[in-house]
Amino acid sequence: MTTPNIQKLDKYGSGSYLASDVTVLLDIVDKDAVADVPVSQKEALIQSGQRHYSDMLTLEKAPSAMHEQLYAQALEQGTNRTATDIANLAYTLHHTFQNPLNESTINVKRPLVLVSLVRAGLPVGVLLQRALSDNERSDADSDYSLPSVHYGISIIRDRGLDPVALQMILHAYPDSPIVFVDGWTGKGAIYQELAHSLEPFSNPSHPNFANIFHQGKDAIPLLTLADPAGVAWLAASEEDWLIPSGLLNSTVSGLISRSLYTEPQSGLHRSVFYDNLVEADHSLAFIDHIDTARRALTIPLQRLPTFKQPRYQTADLIDKLAADYNITNRNRIKPTIAEATRAILRRDPERILLATAEHPDTVLLRHLCAQRDINITVLGAKILPYQAITLIKQRTTDSQS
Repeated sequence: MTTPNIQKLDKYGSGSYLASDVTVLLDIVDKDAVADVPVSQKEALIQSGQRHYSDMLTLEKAPSAMHEQLYAQALEQGTNRTATDIANLAYTLHHTFQNPLNESTINVKRPLVLVSLVRAGLPVGVLLQRALSDNERSDADSDYSLPSVHYGISIIRDRGLDPVALQMILHAYPDSPIVFVDGWTGKGAIYQELAHSLEPFSNPSHPNFANIFHQGKDAIPLLTLADPAGVAWLAASEEDWLIPSGLLNSTVSGLISRSLYTEPQSGLHRSVFYDNLVEADHSLAFIDHIDTARRALTIPLQRLPTFKQPRYQTADLIDKLAADYNITNRNRIKPTIAEATRAILRRDPERILLATAEHPDTVLLRHLCAQRDINITVLGAKILPYQAITLIKQRTTDSQS
């Protein structure tokens, strides 16, 4: 067994998280060196095909007082569910990888490697890392401790997983299985991007085949908190619900911006660290709050089901919406409460589709629509399992977005 070679990874930071929570494999650049592109200009450049979304950034501002209030309400409402979901995910990972009869079982020299997809995966990955590191649970039925390490790396639609970051991890942990972590799934586009990026490793003769395809030749080991699209290997549920960390951007994700693309020969994907938003940062407070609630849980833990293949259970719905609204580019459809909310904050929406007019989980979404005079259409059960979907406004040319 090879001893993990982590020295080269130690120099990378953790955003505003603790060093023990995560190492983020991104090249942090000064925000003053990044062009701040207004949303309307960015939308025109993306849809005309002149620029890819990962080549530019609209710098974040601190959330408004109302946004903060609604996040606080969502956190209060969703604390117990988030804590329970994390405990069940950790419990399932423990029972999947801790097999004393298996010679290749997880141990300190061969830890499980959690790889969170920046940014939505980071809060979930940090919570899992905390849970798997919890050695204080003495009851065998509730124990889910597991030797693990946690890294954050970039994945970009159309451009894939950062191959430089992934190779660094594989070099450092040549005998460890990797589980990729994201917050939720929308249409399953990031799953497809991940699967495409991992294709080079899918040949059983590849030296890193077992690092990635440890659950089967075609099983992409993606874990999410919520999986409405039905593509994850392991998820706490398939519901579209108000995940508290989905309501904020960098201020609940380690103050790290959305990643910017870098050609592999030039190094890691890049990101901005929003040091100007330190006073508005909830990243560690969110983790501590949910982690405290997890430690206080007394309910029996549940071993969650795993899936070798994606089910794509919302593919027909996405196709119908595309036809109904004359959308040729599926990237203009942003389903789930979290994605719909983020699209309003970062993009130029045409309309919002809701399953229920007054659902408590869509209060922030409806508030933002009222602020920006965005049309809301209530479609009822037609869009379930999604509670909300944002449709991005079409510009002159419907290219990549």
